[in-house]
Amino acid sequence: MTHRSFKPIWLALGLLAALASPAAAAPSAPTGVASASPEESYRQRVLPVLEKYCWDCHGDGMDKGDLALDKFESLEKHFSNHHLWLAVWKNLESNLMPPEKKPQPSEAEKQEIIRWIERAVFKVDPANPDPGRVTIRRLNREEYRNTVYDLFGVRFDTTEAFPADDTGYGFDTIGDVLNLSPLLMEKYLDAAQEIVNEILKNAGGRIPVVKVEGDRLRNPADDAKNGRWMPFANEATVQLTRTNQYPGRYRIAVDLSVRGSEEATTHTARLRLLLNGQEIETRQLGWDNRRSIDISKETEVGKGPITLALHLEPDNPPAEGENQLSLVVNDLEVTGPLDGSRLEFPKEYYQVFLDGPPPKSATARAQYTRKILRYLADRAFRRPVDDKTLERLVSLAENAARQPGMTFEKGIGHALTAVLTSPRFLFRAEIQPEPNNPGRIVNVDEFSLASRLSYFLWSSLPDDELFKLAREGKLRANLRAQVDRMLKDPRSDRFIRNFVGQWLQTRDVTTINVNASRILGIRNDETSRYFGSRVRQAMRDETDMMFGYILRENRSALEFITADYTFLNESLANFYKIPEVRGSEMRKVSLKPEYHRGGVLTHASFLVVTSNPTRTSPVKRGLFVLENILGTPAPPAPPNVPTLEETRQNLGRGYTMRELMVVHREKPLCASCHARMDDIGLGLENFNALGMWRDEEYGKPIDTAGKLITGEKFNNVAELSRVLATSRKMDYYRCLTEKLLTYAIGRGPEYYDSPTIDRLAHQLDRDGGKLRNLVYGIVESAPFQKRRGDGERFTATAPEEGKKK
Repeated sequence: MTHRSFKPIWLALGLLAALASPAAAAPSAPTGVASASPEESYRQRVLPVLEKYCWDCHGDGMDKGDLALDKFESLEKHFSNHHLWLAVWKNLESNLMPPEKKPQPSEAEKQEIIRWIERAVFKVDPANPDPGRVTIRRLNREEYRNTVYDLFGVRFDTTEAFPADDTGYGFDTIGDVLNLSPLLMEKYLDAAQEIVNEILKNAGGRIPVVKVEGDRLRNPADDAKNGRWMPFANEATVQLTRTNQYPGRYRIAVDLSVRGSEEATTHTARLRLLLNGQEIETRQLGWDNRRSIDISKETEVGKGPITLALHLEPDNPPAEGENQLSLVVNDLEVTGPLDGSRLEFPKEYYQVFLDGPPPKSATARAQYTRKILRYLADRAFRRPVDDKTLERLVSLAENAARQPGMTFEKGIGHALTAVLTSPRFLFRAEIQPEPNNPGRIVNVDEFSLASRLSYFLWSSLPDDELFKLAREGKLRANLRAQVDRMLKDPRSDRFIRNFVGQWLQTRDVTTINVNASRILGIRNDETSRYFGSRVRQAMRDETDMMFGYILRENRSALEFITADYTFLNESLANFYKIPEVRGSEMRKVSLKPEYHRGGVLTHASFLVVTSNPTRTSPVKRGLFVLENILGTPAPPAPPNVPTLEETRQNLGRGYTMRELMVVHREKPLCASCHARMDDIGLGLENFNALGMWRDEEYGKPIDTAGKLITGEKFNNVAELSRVLATSRKMDYYRCLTEKLLTYAIGRGPEYYDSPTIDRLAHQLDRDGGKLRNLVYGIVESAPFQKRRGDGERFTATAPEEGKKK
């Protein structure tokens, strides 16, 4: 049986959920389960409990939910029906069965069945868990881009060069979906050549370029003002003074953009570029939707102090109803002397040509070729390159360099093209002694462990320190110290953005289709003031930065749900109506109860991506919480269910969302699933489809009271968040553990991962929810540290077996 056989049930039921009362540690197996045979323990301990609590719906001729527990040909076939027992196991773990109003087994009785299923049916051994198998993984677009940058210093746009990666289990790190088509292989060949051309672009040295960011251009009368924000309506100057040591002809270029309106306006201003007080270029600026506008001029620059200035003068004011425009200076660039009398090599050059330009002697050049290619091939292949491969690469470089018109650098580039198109670069292969023996479990070697760790936390290749530890065989013994070091490194921002961006879909908030004008009841040309690109980006940053803060400070993961602080800049604070936050920089802000914010359920990123383009969606919001916070998703909706819009049309306008939902779920077929998620979604109805707070809908107060299917009641979003972080915290811990493990190991969760996930979740609880401790647990777990051969260790029956004939 392949892992895909379990996928539908796993997605429908969720991986793991909490026990009825949170425990400090995973319960030990009851006596009798381990000592008796599976058949004896089933008859003596399991069957009596099932008959007492489950037979009303799933025995004696009943098969509610198409699940019958007493219809089988033999105990052997009954025990091999993993689909059936997985359903039982999941519903007991998540307290979804028996239903709330039915008699409930004791915790000991539940654990008796759960542990029997794990050991007798799934045959999992908590002391020696099955690490599973992972399909050899191709670098996804994000990993390819980061790897090329960290290896060569080249910024390569993979979103333009390659098609979007497929996702599995919610993530684009899953080996089974990262296929390599002939077309993609062609694109890799083109990409390799483009990257090498970029590496070689400045191989002979380049004319010096000095770039100054716009915020370093300051107003001489008010140092707080800079080039990042210059309103057209105000006359202003920003400037920079430097000393020039090399006189000659220079190119001075300004990269700028115009902000303030999504629609064309008549507002204009005049920009003058000055050198030592003398105008060298002027430009009239108006509405322009380009991201980048370039103004450049070549001029003579003398030796000594020079002052470059940008002077903005108001011109035509905006017409009535038009937005005011502002100038944003992205950067100023000075290039020269243009005659090439002085050349420099960029730092990226030294990432490839380690000791600078090549020596003149043939022997020294041959040694230098070998040194460069050994170092780069080691890094690119994520393990020491073998001598035979190195010889081929050296031969490629030397033969190419001897051709007419070629150089030493171009010869190296020719060999690097081969490196970049090698399967050893494109795939994260892991060496194992018996790749086709599913019964052979081994530790991954230290180079593979280094790659697993670096692509988990950096989405890129191991750096020199990880590689050195792996070469010395010391990485496994120093994992926690390396995790700490890597999380302090700015490259860990990639992990935070990639993981949170896919787990909570925050990366969609910047592009998702939302009809803000209809939601707010305003004109299209006014929506940018409320819901422009900067506000959308800040929405994503808020959620990403909170997760990153909790992770790096090793705070409780529960704060992600209940925090009394968040991360804001002025634009997002204004959107939330939170006062006294100034500037474009995101920073930590304490929250008061009257702000109606606190925790991810109040983040606009979550609220927007779970809404429809013109309205809120309690179903989407509730289902999102079930799937991504509690790990207990509802089954798919039945076919031909009428939309909420159809219900609204039948009833007319003026009905609140809660009133519409009551009518919408009247069908018994719909009610059972909606009971799981609607109250959660309705508990968030104070937030409109843009995530703005509101107290009323159609003039009626919004009722946000509700109850979880497990019985916990709440009156508002703050109480809902507290419920999730207290009585349902183990659901959240298990869900977070599952998501993080899935992202890290590159495959979906399987039944044999249950001991690992259960242990990690309970350890997280014992640690007070400390998020970094969970990362430690992930990288020290069997699925991360070990692997086995391909194939399954036993074969399960098809889903149809064991059902009532």
